[in-house]
Amino acid sequence: MQQAVYSVAKIVQFAFPVFWVAWIQRRRPRFDLTSSRGVVLGGAFGVVIFVASLAVYHYWLKSADFFLASQQPIQEKIAGLGLDHAWKSIALAVFYSLFHSLLEEYYWRWFVFRQLKSLTSFGPAVMISSLGFMAHHVIVIGHYFGYFTLVTWLFSLAVAIGGAVWAWLYHRSGSLLGPWLSHLCVDVAIFTIGYEMMM
Repeated sequence: MQQAVYSVAKIVQFAFPVFWVAWIQRRRPRFDLTSSRGVVLGGAFGVVIFVASLAVYHYWLKSADFFLASQQPIQEKIAGLGLDHAWKSIALAVFYSLFHSLLEEYYWRWFVFRQLKSLTSFGPAVMISSLGFMAHHVIVIGHYFGYFTLVTWLFSLAVAIGGAVWAWLYHRSGSLLGPWLSHLCVDVAIFTIGYEMMM
């Protein structure tokens, strides 16, 4: 049931932008993943976040009481997804890092940010889309660390900052390739930490 609800929600989320652009706005959806503009900046930002995430985990989170307390609900979530073998966890990590990160960039930067930018100026479009991107993650983070804890809002703020950087990079380059590469690196860091937690 959990997997079915999640799958339906994701299909609706990622199908809606194409429907809106093609059927409501009567425009042809166009995605640029060929331009190399923004790739260096996106890759550099992603690598910095990757290294910083692993450092924060090993030197702070790994031994923090609140983080240790979250391991049981995380394990229950993993069990609910049917990840009972290492190869399934690796397959999920590859899917999220390569494909889901691209879908999120397509949704939050190509669609939400770009639509907002057509209605308002660059600054508010970045801020609103990044806060929306953050809110999308607060639910997940808060489930494990509590919705009104400092750590949840610190992690959520980091998500919003990442979203703002990717919106700026997309605006600057006109391509999703740089933001996608950066987002991919962040997801690899998250799954690396998750794998270490389960070992």
